[in-house]
Amino acid sequence: MLRLVLTKVFPIILLFSALWISACASPYQYPPSQSHNPSQWSTLDRHGSPKAMRMLDQFGNQAFNPFFDMGSWHGLLQPANIEDYGAFTGPMIVAEEFGLYLAGHLDKLQIRDSLSGKQFEYALATTTFESPGGELHQRYVWPELELHLSLYFVTPRTALVSTRVINKLNKPLHLDLGWQGRLLNAWEEGVTVQAQFPDWKRSLQATPEGVTFLFGKVRSTWNMLLSGESGYHIRRSIPTESRKTDSLAYLATSDLKVGSKQSQQIFTSHSYVHNTQEWEAEKKRLERIFSNPRHAIDASRERWQAYRSKGLKAGALLPDRLAEKAMQTLLSNWRGRAGELKHDVVTPSVTARWFNGAWAWDSWKHAAAMAHFAPAIARDNLLAMFDYQVHSDDPLRPQDEGMVIDAIFYNKDTPRGGDGGNWNERNTKPPLASWAVWEMYEATRDITLLKEFYPKLVAYHQWWYRNRDHNHNGLAEYGATRHPLHNDQKGNILFDVKPQKQGEMREDIIASCQAKSQGWYQCAGTELYEQVLSSGEYQDLDIGAQHGAGWESGMDNAARFGFINHDQLTTYASKKYNGDRHKARADWQVRFFENRDDDGKLLGFSIDQESVELNAYLAMEKRLLGQMASELGLTDQAQQWENQSHRLAARVNQCFFDSNTGFYYDRQIGPQKSDSVNCEGKLLTARGRGPEGWAPLWAGIAEQAHADAVVRYMLLADEFNTQVPLGTASLSNPAYHPDIYWRGRVWLDQWYFGVIALNEYGYEKEARTLSMKLLNNADGLLQTSAIRENYHPLTGEMQGATNFSWSAAHLYLLYLKLQPTGGHH
Repeated sequence: MLRLVLTKVFPIILLFSALWISACASPYQYPPSQSHNPSQWSTLDRHGSPKAMRMLDQFGNQAFNPFFDMGSWHGLLQPANIEDYGAFTGPMIVAEEFGLYLAGHLDKLQIRDSLSGKQFEYALATTTFESPGGELHQRYVWPELELHLSLYFVTPRTALVSTRVINKLNKPLHLDLGWQGRLLNAWEEGVTVQAQFPDWKRSLQATPEGVTFLFGKVRSTWNMLLSGESGYHIRRSIPTESRKTDSLAYLATSDLKVGSKQSQQIFTSHSYVHNTQEWEAEKKRLERIFSNPRHAIDASRERWQAYRSKGLKAGALLPDRLAEKAMQTLLSNWRGRAGELKHDVVTPSVTARWFNGAWAWDSWKHAAAMAHFAPAIARDNLLAMFDYQVHSDDPLRPQDEGMVIDAIFYNKDTPRGGDGGNWNERNTKPPLASWAVWEMYEATRDITLLKEFYPKLVAYHQWWYRNRDHNHNGLAEYGATRHPLHNDQKGNILFDVKPQKQGEMREDIIASCQAKSQGWYQCAGTELYEQVLSSGEYQDLDIGAQHGAGWESGMDNAARFGFINHDQLTTYASKKYNGDRHKARADWQVRFFENRDDDGKLLGFSIDQESVELNAYLAMEKRLLGQMASELGLTDQAQQWENQSHRLAARVNQCFFDSNTGFYYDRQIGPQKSDSVNCEGKLLTARGRGPEGWAPLWAGIAEQAHADAVVRYMLLADEFNTQVPLGTASLSNPAYHPDIYWRGRVWLDQWYFGVIALNEYGYEKEARTLSMKLLNNADGLLQTSAIRENYHPLTGEMQGATNFSWSAAHLYLLYLKLQPTGGHH
């Protein structure tokens, strides 16, 4: 019978493993059976036998799903091939920002009867693999003996392996034990490590206590980052004769006597660290652990039982196994503080190439879910982002006081004195932090949370109106910060343009720009940008601030921000303008406004549209800040927030709902300043419908009549009610494509917002129906496949990152909040 464990893969920055063995005689002891508790069965497939350091699929995901836990930066697998039996395979490490496999296996055990010479072949054993949450188990049974291997994480840097050898005979067994391992020599298929990194040095040291793998310094921004002090240490508590078999491999041998009907147990620690300082601290922890290894294992199992006792509930509509799978995914993406991460974080995905850092609204979503079963991790995840909330004395961007930056990683970027490439201060993310804090408070009733976060949240909220309300009318826009990729040193907006054909753009425009490769020109200034837009003499435009604004919304390349491909634009022009692409393009052009303070200093840029869901979120946030103020005894502030929330909610309904089509849309505005309470500009109905249209329902601010109209679209099969429902663009959207990131794929955060919106506005039956439709039609959700970043709306095919945290978070939140019974609209 095959069962698999629950946790998730985590890349690790640098790896040290300590293997200490303490032998003790005891009668037969089998791992406790989990079969009475289905929630502890394998919910995620943890098998894999790595063949290269990097084994990426079409979406950039590492193959397999290693078990990470307790904030570790390394994870291990169950073997997929017989030649790897007797070892937990891998490990995968997170090389500061990128998940990489070090080995097929590093500590494979082989057993031989020293008297008879019999080799205990794994191919001849009866085998069982179990992967319940928080544990990995292997069991091998021969007529003479049994071998049980179990793995648990006991510190943020160490996994502990229990090796139990059981003698089934009525006489003693004299055994020769051998452990061996080898580092991988392939970087990826067809490319050796030496070819990829010719100067990278790897070494190993074999000692009587075990083996140490050390890794030289590598600073490859987009592939691997190592400090030169990282390593993986394997040590043993019983003496071994250890030797290197070559520069990348070792063999360690020992002997073991097991009495008649007795067993001997060995404990092995695998520790990954990033530098010498971490290793020195870890060695002290290991001394305590190996003074009582069973206590460390019991503590790990008790920790997981606490997750379940808090996180699983009786009578839920969704299955416990799905909730367990979601919790395991989130806990596997938990990384302990290291490098520039001052608190523990939950990353979007340990197996996805680019996602081993922390993003703002990802973190808000992770925390909202984990508050219910791991509140300490949830709190740390929030604090990790607020550690980099901008203050007025910030040396780089004091104009962004209060903002929480988009993404933080192990390494800062060059402007901040680091050498990382993933750190991002070009934008923030939608204002859902107060929602996460309030969710945590409701789950824990810990008033210190509100005391700690309330002033931070207020500063963040105020930033939106200071830096992202261009016309000062109380309705905010998404935008982009002052940044070298958005503006030149004089503050002029930067953009790249590619003429339709060489020589077919006004010479005065070209003369103002700098030639780049492949027919592109880099230009600067809003006046010049306006001239390019008006001329229409371009094949392509690329505006850094447009990407920043899309990222700031979290819906990176959504249609409403002017993103549409050439074929789609041609079709749109044919349908609406008799093929006139110049007229058609005007509907998809975006402009940017400079936001400046009273002294004329550039604060950043706003895109030329007020976004419906941004202002719906801000209205919800005002309400939540009022509730926090009330809990803190700040009566006057509470009333002010409540009044502001009501006023903004009314304006969202007034300014973003289109009575002709019955849906909410963004509103395009001009550059002029205005304090008017009227709605200015035009609704961007031409850019189609997306999930922003049900954001006012999720935020609880939509009028019922408006909600009823929106729900109609949500339930139409030719709009959003596809095989996997509630995608990021309706089927009728001119820029819809099921394979484009935010223009068709089903993202589970927007799906969750939609289902909860249905439930809260009287459509309980429909909410349950769409929930079951997702579970039944999204590939692998109810099986042992990893939870994915998004799903194909028509086929249910898995897309994007594996082991995606916010997908897991929203599945878990729906498990908590959607009731099995309810009214019918």
